[in-house]
Amino acid sequence: MTVHHAAGVGYQRSAGGYERSRPSYPMAALKELADALPLQGGRTVVDLGAGTGKFTRLLALTGAEVIAVEPVREMRERLAELLPGVAVTDGTAEDTGLADGSADAVVAAQSWHWFDAAGALAEVERLLRPGGALALVWSTYDTSVPWVREFQDIYFRRTPRDLPSPLDGGWRAAFTGRPGWSALEERHWANPHPTTVDDVVERMMSSSHIVVLGAAEQERVRAEMLDLLRRQGATHGEQRLEMPYTTDVYWLRRTR
Repeated sequence: MTVHHAAGVGYQRSAGGYERSRPSYPMAALKELADALPLQGGRTVVDLGAGTGKFTRLLALTGAEVIAVEPVREMRERLAELLPGVAVTDGTAEDTGLADGSADAVVAAQSWHWFDAAGALAEVERLLRPGGALALVWSTYDTSVPWVREFQDIYFRRTPRDLPSPLDGGWRAAFTGRPGWSALEERHWANPHPTTVDDVVERMMSSSHIVVLGAAEQERVRAEMLDLLRRQGATHGEQRLEMPYTTDVYWLRRTR
């Protein structure tokens, strides 16, 4: 499988910005998954599309053996630098290169929407031992807050038609009527992210489809962001503010 152009090129160019500007995840979400999957010493969890390891480092706290799979070299190298105790491998969700039955659980945090769902699900079924589980995690903008809704509007105005998104719920189709799986369970948590003006701007500018824009269009995006923040009274780069996210967690288990 090839990687979507926006992800392959965008994340190649912005691995550092991705790591700096993205939020982590609520510990309550980790605890829910650790209990549900379960994750503990003696078990193995595969982290698909692990990026720079934002969720990988939380998975490692459970005591489970973590194998991070990431196709973009720059992201993979950053992950290995930050988490030297975690096994990191080059692969895609559709072709991990890992052995049959090598995982008790598979997790995809902020990544499942990038995958070919049918191919990724077939690979997950190959990897999982009997009774194993799959979890999908996303942090999305809390657009009930007006300025965050405007932030998202700036983001979406530059979105290519083929850019995948978890927001339309289309990812659920792969699981509908799929034999051998339990019903999908889900939980949601508020995830307020303390940040700065500079980091909010970098969050936008390091988005995969923004990174691949031409220089002039990138400057227009930056100007729109600074104007938005100025109207919120956020005028200095190191000025603190809170960016509200919602963390969405879904999981299901192999029944055969």
